[in-house]
Amino acid sequence: MKRTDSWYVYILQCSDGSLYTGIAKDVFRRLTQHNAGKASRYTRSRRPCLLRFMERHATRSSALKREAIIKRLSPKQKLHLIRSCPSF
Repeated sequence: MKRTDSWYVYILQCSDGSLYTGIAKDVFRRLTQHNAGKASRYTRSRRPCLLRFMERHATRSSALKREAIIKRLSPKQKLHLIRSCPSF
């Protein structure tokens, strides 16, 4: 699988401490967009955002499914997920 074929699920920590979950093919480009106020309405007013978690998926479909699962987690569970993953 080529690097460009992968999709990633990511979690950002916003300046107010809230957590934002999304998917992207290029997480670092997407993070730049979030911090420029050009990615999502939610993060636009909560900048700067820090990347706290990312997980690679082979397909967009699997990334979307995982994103949905993570979005249903409580903030405490998301923090546990972030802490349990190795640094990237």
